[in-house]
Amino acid sequence: MPSLFARLPAFPWDRLEPYKATAAAHDGGIVDLSIGTPVDPVPALIQDALTAAANSPGYPTVWGTPALREAILGWLARRTNAAGLDHPNVLPVVGSKELVAWLPTQLGLGPGDKVACPQPAYPTYEVGARLAGAEPVPYTGAVTDLDPAGLKLAWLNSPGNPSGRVLDVAELRAAVEWARRHGVLLLSDECYLELGWEADPVSVLDPAVCGGSVDGLIAVHSLSKRSNLAGYRAAFLAGDRTVLGELLQIRKHGGMMLPAPVQAAMTVALGDDAHVAVQRERYAARRAALRGALEGRGFRIEHSEASLYLWATRDEPCWETVAELSKEGVLVAPGEFYGPPGDRFVRVAFTATDERVEEAVRRLS
Repeated sequence: MPSLFARLPAFPWDRLEPYKATAAAHDGGIVDLSIGTPVDPVPALIQDALTAAANSPGYPTVWGTPALREAILGWLARRTNAAGLDHPNVLPVVGSKELVAWLPTQLGLGPGDKVACPQPAYPTYEVGARLAGAEPVPYTGAVTDLDPAGLKLAWLNSPGNPSGRVLDVAELRAAVEWARRHGVLLLSDECYLELGWEADPVSVLDPAVCGGSVDGLIAVHSLSKRSNLAGYRAAFLAGDRTVLGELLQIRKHGGMMLPAPVQAAMTVALGDDAHVAVQRERYAARRAALRGALEGRGFRIEHSEASLYLWATRDEPCWETVAELSKEGVLVAPGEFYGPPGDRFVRVAFTATDERVEEAVRRLS
């Protein structure tokens, strides 16, 4: 039997380990700006909700509590302007990475099917296609430039990881119209929607984009970055009720359910916008400090108008940049991890603590 593992590329982060060791040996310790993992405290109101729901001995439901679904719908209405959605239009999931990796499989894709994946981009889009036995189709321009023959799914990522690029309303609308015309299910990864700096990111669920209908569209959202809940694995889908209805039944069979305390915490988190504003201020200050230091060091920052990363280049091979910075105790991610268009870039996360960011700025200056 052919190995499922054999379909997958090498896990890219393993290649960074020698540079991590070099950075860790630096006097004063490592400043790890390679992985965008939250470091700030989970807001107290969310922790309190989790604790209050700790006595949850029964099985949770895959669809989530009615209160959670109402909280998702309320947030969507406030933040994305989505209209006319109801409970069948939303589905909580166990973190967005799990969803991205297994969605093509759960939708029944396989050999002969194609999945369009943007580049540079989060590598899990390609992994998801390969796990299903489908063919990943990378694209670097607009999705509308692709040959639609054989395409079943097409991914958008705005704001983008790693580049922080934001697609505007016209670009998103064109993608929606193209996907509907060719019968391609359009998946929009919008996990950084709350983190726009030089642009105001727009969802595919916005009526200005989708025309008031979410048919053929699924948006992916996560609370990992906006609410510091990466450890909770709290995410959700919103969009086409037919597709989500099928996914709900499949995920019921697979027992893919969020723990009840996490559902309670997620409900509270989605109902409160104040803690998101506080976290944005933290990230904005770190972003400004690192951007200034990098530009002073001769880097050029491209895109990066949103998300938690600076997409930086000195027009040299990315591994040379990684090696040089690691000797100064600063670890960044090589752009090659995100596809060939990134081979002369590095991704610099500003998710480290204030103290570590200050130390990075000192070393870069």
